[in-house]
Amino acid sequence: MQALKIIGGVMTTLVFISSFVLAGGWNWLQGWAFIGLLVVGSTITGLCLGRKNPELLIRRGKIGQGTKTWDLVILGFFALTYLAIPMAAALDTHHDWSEMPLWLWPIGAGLFAFFVAGITWSMVVNPYFEKTLRIQGDRNHHVIESGPYRIVRHPGYAATLLGFVLSTPLLLGSWWAFIPTCLAMACLILRTALEDRTLRKELPGYEAYTRKVQYRLLPGIW
Repeated sequence: MQALKIIGGVMTTLVFISSFVLAGGWNWLQGWAFIGLLVVGSTITGLCLGRKNPELLIRRGKIGQGTKTWDLVILGFFALTYLAIPMAAALDTHHDWSEMPLWLWPIGAGLFAFFVAGITWSMVVNPYFEKTLRIQGDRNHHVIESGPYRIVRHPGYAATLLGFVLSTPLLLGSWWAFIPTCLAMACLILRTALEDRTLRKELPGYEAYTRKVQYRLLPGIW
């Protein structure tokens, strides 16, 4: 499992380096701005977790025993489709396949800020917010109903879907990047559906929770 984490980190680094090469050089300003936002966002989340929920910060660096195999598969597909977004944007930038108006960048930045706020709030409130899905019987796993979990059942996925994934093509200024974006969003929606079904079957009290909070990701929609 640790090897998978190392491989994932190396792949991510190589993808971002390759993206600058595909964009035609290191002067890709939108690429640098995107990396800057990632650093700022992860720093904010890390500092908040370090203060409010430090144990989770450690646990998210591991893949816990009992993780569902299908979750690892979907997570792998999500990683591949998401990492394809900056590469598609880089090719678009280099070849001028499309032109996105600059006024969409602040919208992307706003969505990214929503992601940072939403994912951080979810992690601070939920001590069971590990990277992969498992029923954490070793930690008295129970339903969390406070904070953003009063609004939707999977606020972390909602923030990732609407904030992180959707903001990326806007921040990188590419219409073509929406192709892998749609695939990445489909992976997250599938993961949400399967996780919700698993929790209904295996986590005591979750079925009753679904009657209080009816929607998985988007209030009034799904």
